[in-house]
Amino acid sequence: MSKIGYHLLAILTIAIWGVTFVNTKVLLQQGLQPTEIFLIRFVLAYFCIWPISPKSIKPQKWTDELWFFILGLVGGTIYFIAENTALALTYVNNVSFIVCTAPLITMLLAILFVKSVKATLPLTIGSAVALVGVGMVIYNGHFVLQLNPLGDLLALAAAFSWAIYSLVIKKVSSQYSATFITRKVFFYGIITILPILLLSDWQFPWEQLQKPIVWANLLFLSVVASFLCFLWWSIAVKKLGALATSNYVYLNPVTTIIASALFLDEPMTAMAYAGSALILIGVFVANHKIEES
Repeated sequence: MSKIGYHLLAILTIAIWGVTFVNTKVLLQQGLQPTEIFLIRFVLAYFCIWPISPKSIKPQKWTDELWFFILGLVGGTIYFIAENTALALTYVNNVSFIVCTAPLITMLLAILFVKSVKATLPLTIGSAVALVGVGMVIYNGHFVLQLNPLGDLLALAAAFSWAIYSLVIKKVSSQYSATFITRKVFFYGIITILPILLLSDWQFPWEQLQKPIVWANLLFLSVVASFLCFLWWSIAVKKLGALATSNYVYLNPVTTIIASALFLDEPMTAMAYAGSALILIGVFVANHKIEES
């Protein structure tokens, strides 16, 4: 695959992830808890990836196993529980906007802790332009920020955890295949959520899983948004780098607001269209000659 192909793969992944805000909100409204949604989607995704993953389940070094544990913890349990709980506590707009600060946090952490990474002028300008675009798209012409401190702090925690995930996955991707890494992420995501589940009771009635609105959204989150998208994201980060790939997170609200317009009858305004254009321009500028190895 050409380099352009990997960029398109990252864009497709983010486009799908942008829709998941709607899927998750629907499942929360149906009575599923954040931990329940996460466990079901990661267990199903783990079964999907097992047949195509390498037979070996052991890393080359024990320290690499620790990195895989961190990936499952920050990119799985912490990210999804923080984001899903935030969606239950505050507005989708707030969560989307705050989570989309992940590329800026990734850039800051990379500059601080990765010696080979340098902040270029295009990266800085492009990130700022894209962030402005995100705000325009998310608020869709309604500039009233309604804060729920706990929900918004959880959304910020999700953004930080995804930034850490992006940098760590770049570190291990030079030694392991994307399939192997993704399987480890699912495995340790499941392992690290178990203590939380042990402290809380399963509340959602199993018979409700038969409802089309429930199982259809869970299948989409598990097979497409988790199994396929985590695999594609690992491949993109390996080929493009953590910073270049992370900047595509700014495209998230574009598909979120399109999905909202299609499935929740929320209108697209001129402000949203203008914001989408700024996001595209910002991502293009930010990804121009990023200095990363």
